Amino acid sequence: MKSIILSALFLSMSMMLFSQAPLTPVARNGVLHVENGLVVNQNGVPPQLRGLSFSWSIWEGRKYYNPAVVNWISTDFKISIMRAAMAVQPNYGYLQQPGLQTQLMMNVVDAAIKNGIYVLIDWHDHHSNQHVEQSKQFFSLMAKKYAGTPNVIYEIWNEPERTTWDTVKNYAVQIITEIRKYDPDNLVIVGSPHWDQDVDIASADPITGFKNIAYSFHFYASDPNHQEALRAKADKAIKNSLPLFVTEWGVGESNGNGRFDKKKTEVWLKWVEDNKLSWANWNITDKDETTALLMPDAPVTGGWTEDQLTAAGVYIREKLRGLNK
Repeated sequence: MKSIILSALFLSMSMMLFSQAPLTPVARNGVLHVENGLVVNQNGVPPQLRGLSFSWSIWEGRKYYNPAVVNWISTDFKISIMRAAMAVQPNYGYLQQPGLQTQLMMNVVDAAIKNGIYVLIDWHDHHSNQHVEQSKQFFSLMAKKYAGTPNVIYEIWNEPERTTWDTVKNYAVQIITEIRKYDPDNLVIVGSPHWDQDVDIASADPITGFKNIAYSFHFYASDPNHQEALRAKADKAIKNSLPLFVTEWGVGESNGNGRFDKKKTEVWLKWVEDNKLSWANWNITDKDETTALLMPDAPVTGGWTEDQLTAAGVYIREKLRGLNK
């Protein structure tokens, strides 16, 4: 009898502990979709996801593309979303090493899924219209593998440069069509000209014929060219009911370096919070630049101490841990 009572008590305590375990971001929010010009969760409200972007999957940032880092930023930085920025055009990127780059992506995407966070699969290419067939190949593979997985978001063109909205839109329709052959529902993020800043232009002629399409908006908080006028462009897009997603922003300037102006950064963060937009901060790397989150030679498997974080890293970690409670 005593053993039965003890077993019952143990089971009861285990159930209590299990019931008190916090829900993961994906468990709380479920499948994301677009509704009335907003990216919303399963309850029809903006989830306001906040997290980190890996750097280009080459150069200094490549060594951090592993599950241990995903585990660390999920538990220590308390992110709810991460962005895997797969390099396409530079040397050793997808165009030269498609198998290796695809595997790097799947390594961290699968780790994100295990951690219950959202993940942006980012085709990190400034000239995607020149690589349509390669993009179709990659996204068809990703859509086949991850269709119906609520964690996964497809970002199909990172920062189109000096091009037209017609060019971006034409490319996007082709890639979305490919994705929708295998994944009819998961969120797709479309870029806009001039490094994902011309969202006002996109809002005047948005993509039609597909559901669950949102648009990336990028800014660098301390850049003198990324202040009131850039916010006004995004405000116009929001007024026109264009669903926005801040898939990349940094505390420094648009070249990744420059000043870290905390006052300007706070203005931008307030704007993002007021508009309930989800975001990913650039970037997980130990490169010697302002927007890098890690000091040189920070461990490649996470476990970073405060001394191993840059000023940006300390600031962003504090913000994430405070906001993602």
